[in-house]
Amino acid sequence: MNNDLSWMLDSALEVPGARHAILISADGLLMARSQEIRKDDADTVAAAMSGIQSLSRTMASFCGGDHMQWRQTLVEFDGGWVFLIAAGAGAYLAVSSAPDVDMGAITFRMQQLVGQLGKALTSPVRENTGTQA
Repeated sequence: MNNDLSWMLDSALEVPGARHAILISADGLLMARSQEIRKDDADTVAAAMSGIQSLSRTMASFCGGDHMQWRQTLVEFDGGWVFLIAAGAGAYLAVSSAPDVDMGAITFRMQQLVGQLGKALTSPVRENTGTQA
């Protein structure tokens, strides 16, 4: 990816207790990561998150019918949470947190970030034409 979106992901970590953030393509490739997570770890998590998202979509009928739209997957561990949401066409945002994080605050911040990321992901790359306006 040509645009470095890592600085945007760091803004998700402004919520107390938030730990790491990654942006993932639908096929499981790492698109961007927050500063505090190593690239190798982020690559592994990106692949896993793609699988989790796919499994989550498959469970729509369990939740009321195949017409149900996936919105978020939340995974709880004894040491924290992982939140996964759609971040535009073919992209997902995952954020990990401490167990005592304000879940409403982190979900709200993630939605704000998705709005910002959507603009960045769909903005065409500017070409330098050699002329000045």
